[in-house]
Amino acid sequence: MATKLSKQLKREIEVDGKPYMITLSPEGLKLTEKGKRLGKEMTWKEIVGGDAGPSGSVGG
Repeated sequence: MATKLSKQLKREIEVDGKPYMITLSPEGLKLTEKGKRLGKEMTWKEIVGGDAGPSGSVGG
C-alpha cells in the first residue's frame, strides 16, 4: 500500500544538465530551477482535470 502524501516532499532532478527542485505537496507540485524562488506550479485538480496544457494528458 502506498503512503499518503501529507506534507511536502522535495527532490532534486536534472533536466538538460540543469538542476531543478520538484516539490510534491497535498495541494499539487512545483518545479523550480535550483537556487531560484519562482517556478511552475500546478494543482492536482489542474493535472487530473486536463487543464495541464497541450501535452498534459494523464492516464493515456
